[in-house]
Formats: sequence, structure tokens, C-alpha cells
Amino acid sequence: MVEPSAGDQAQVVSPSDPIGDPNAHAPPISEVKRQLRLELIAAPVTNATYINPLQYVTVWERTDQGVDAQMPIGAPILAPCAVKVLAIEPDWYAGQPLVYYELLAGPDAGKVQYVAEQITNIAPGGTILQKGQAIARFAKSGTAIEFGWSTLKRDHLGPSHNGVRGGPGHAAGRSIRNWLNSLGANAGPS
Repeated sequence: MVEPSAGDQAQVVSPSDPIGDPNAHAPPISEVKRQLRLELIAAPVTNATYINPLQYVTVWERTDQGVDAQMPIGAPILAPCAVKVLAIEPDWYAGQPLVYYELLAGPDAGKVQYVAEQITNIAPGGTILQKGQAIARFAKSGTAIEFGWSTLKRDHLGPSHNGVRGGPGHAAGRSIRNWLNSLGANAGPS
């Protein structure tokens, strides 16, 4: 709740503002994609190194379009380097969110990653985080987290090698698992 300070002027809420509007809803995915294109930073590739963003994983699960994992409640999903939070889809899967962010340093600078599902306390869109800061935290309930590569076209949702969406042979899932393993995650074979 926002409490006004002495001398503050009241804000005017117009009828088009969604504040308190029971009919307000999240923007369509086409609008999220449009906004993502506007928000990217032209990040040059550098020699910077990454940290393991999933240091607190207790159980590694399947690899499909990304890597699924369990963590202790409240554990942070860390920025592997400086990142810019691009967008949040609040109801991506089973009422759970997805956050996209761009890597701003290192050999993968300019690439987009995502973390989704059992997350909370997500850094707001437009935020630039430094290496080691929390992008989000593991939520109390949900379907574990999914962590992976993405693009503005949401290619992380593409079909696997055998045409089954999210199957175990998905190239993007194997790639992110290898990337995590290169950072010492011990996420298992890809």
C-alpha cells in the first residue's frame, strides 16, 4: 500500500487506467513481443565470465525446451552476469510467470534467457541487474522452475527433434544444460 507524504498531490486516475478495473488483463503476447523488441540492448560480446545462476538447485529434473529444477523456497535465481529484464508474462503456464532477460556481458552477450513457472519476487521489466543479483526467487508452490534460452519469437517453445513439443531431445534444452554444466552446475548429461 502506498502512503502519501505530507505535501504530496493526489494522483489523478483516468478511466483508461487499469487501477481497480475488474476487467483489466495482461497484454496479449503480441504486445509483449513488440515491447521486447523495443527493449533490447545491443550488448557486445566480451571476455566476461558467468556465474552459475542456479547455484541453489537441490534436484535436477528433465530437460525439454529448458532445464527443470527444484530449489529451496525463497532461493534466488541469480543473474549470471549483468542482465536486463526484458518482460514478464504473468500467466505463462498453469497461472505461473515467465521472465525474459538479456545477457549484457560475456561470450553470449545479446542472447536472451528465461526462467519460468515456480518463481516469485521477479525483478521488474527494464531493470538492469548486476552479476549475482536475484532475477527471481523460488516460490512456495508450483511446477518447479524451467530455465532456458529464448528469442523474441519464443523459440524455446518449439518442437523437439522428434516433433513432440518439449520432448527430451530438444536442442535448446540440451544447449542450456551444457551451458549450466560449463559453469559447474552439475546438471547431468544433456
